[in-house]
Amino acid sequence: MNLKIHINLALGYFIMAAFLGVLLRSFYSFEIPVNYKFIVHTHSHIALLGWVYMGLTTLLYKLFLSKQALELKYRRIFWFTQVTLVGMLVTFPFQGYALFSIIFSTLFLFASYGFTWFFIKNVPFELRHTNSYQCVRVALWYMVLSSLGPWTLGAIMNTLGAQSIWYRMSIYFYLHFQYNGWMILVLMGLFLFVLEEHHINIPKRIFKLFFLCINGGIVLTFLLSTLWIQPSLFFNFLGGLGALMQLFALIVLIRFFKVHINDSGFSGFQLQILKLVTLLLFVKMGLQLLTSLPYFSNLASTILDFTIGYLHWTFLGVVTLGLFLFLDYLKLLRLPKNIFSLYIIGFVGTEGLIFYKGIVGWQGLSLFNGYQATLAIISMIIPITLIVLLVHNLKKFKLLNL
Repeated sequence: MNLKIHINLALGYFIMAAFLGVLLRSFYSFEIPVNYKFIVHTHSHIALLGWVYMGLTTLLYKLFLSKQALELKYRRIFWFTQVTLVGMLVTFPFQGYALFSIIFSTLFLFASYGFTWFFIKNVPFELRHTNSYQCVRVALWYMVLSSLGPWTLGAIMNTLGAQSIWYRMSIYFYLHFQYNGWMILVLMGLFLFVLEEHHINIPKRIFKLFFLCINGGIVLTFLLSTLWIQPSLFFNFLGGLGALMQLFALIVLIRFFKVHINDSGFSGFQLQILKLVTLLLFVKMGLQLLTSLPYFSNLASTILDFTIGYLHWTFLGVVTLGLFLFLDYLKLLRLPKNIFSLYIIGFVGTEGLIFYKGIVGWQGLSLFNGYQATLAIISMIIPITLIVLLVHNLKKFKLLNL
């Protein structure tokens, strides 16, 4: 089983999600005969589940399970997952949240449960006591926990309606435990696995401190997602404490790694990506801490562009660059420096424009003429870059198999 094919397929989903993002940003400049909300649903589902989920689960299989005779079982889960993703891709654009799209998204949840069970059951005994496995195992449980959000949506819509605060809260619950719990923690687990491969093991006392702080922070920072309903200031305090715990955990990890950076096995280019991911993650956690202050929590909840910018900072920045790092390290995806630089230009350009619009709204200023068209054009850099990356890897794959 060639896992490079799986990654190329995941990259294909990423390309589709990126083009849908460009389409959404073109709505303000052109009359497009499709439903905006339906495209938003398609864009988010395919980006998170087609690209990120597939990329992460392929990495988990490669590192923890590929040396065992589990190909057939893994293939069944993989192809069942593809059916659910294609089902969402062809139903969400035409009906939004309706019967068939709900069926496929529900089936995806079952596929993710199946992978979680398959992974935890089959991890070799010698890996079960490693620090990396502890992080990955908890990350998978956060993914399962996040699914409570989608499960409650149907009941909320039928009883309280889509305008209920609980509708929005269930979405925030899902997103929070997806990107803070599942995605970022599993990336940290993959990072620790690479270190352990090179006989770099965090001392038990330091790992226990890191593990306690990162998980305590993940749970407590969910409260930051509730501040838009203006609860007691105690929620601000607990959410801020969680943000501080996450920052502290990251600093603990950085301080340990700095001592062993030359023995980690990463190439010079990969270390550059790792440093960039760390910087983006540090800023992300800093923004979380900032929103624990009532003024900024109100700002984040009233100016949508700040929320959109933050989410894209996390998914297109921290998570995607983290995926690129480990896929390149394991040679599942060849990432040339010029293609990576082009992606960074697209990422920085779009993020700059999104946050610029948020600042304009915050300060009561006016956007420059042609802002929306400029955003749509610069957004095109990302899908074009991804197509070039996919073509480059398909050529490499073909040459290797000649």
